Amino acid sequence: MIDLQEYWTPTQTEFDAFADVSGDDNAIHVDPGFCASTAFGRTVSHGMLIYSKLWGMLKRHNGAIAQVSQSLMFPNPAFAGEELSLRIAEQAPGRLKMSVIRVADGAECLVGEAEITC
Repeated sequence: MIDLQEYWTPTQTEFDAFADVSGDDNAIHVDPGFCASTAFGRTVSHGMLIYSKLWGMLKRHNGAIAQVSQSLMFPNPAFAGEELSLRIAEQAPGRLKMSVIRVADGAECLVGEAEITC
């Protein structure tokens, strides 16, 4: 049975590196000056950077796991410098529930499910 939890505090350096690797250099992720004038007031993590952290946590647990499908939603932003709680729990064999919560206020930044195989 899989039940994993880690904490991570993302950084602007990680946002910038993910933008370089992914090609998603939208200003909302990489331009603090631009973001200061938005409703968020600061840069926001790429959703797939957050998911990548979850997937890395899972692969460290069992390197043989492969993803079959995923369903993800990002209801609230994750910001640089704010601690996140990353959680993966097996709901049924091969079915995972994933969540990322901002520790400071309990806001869900990622909710989703994945189907896996070994």
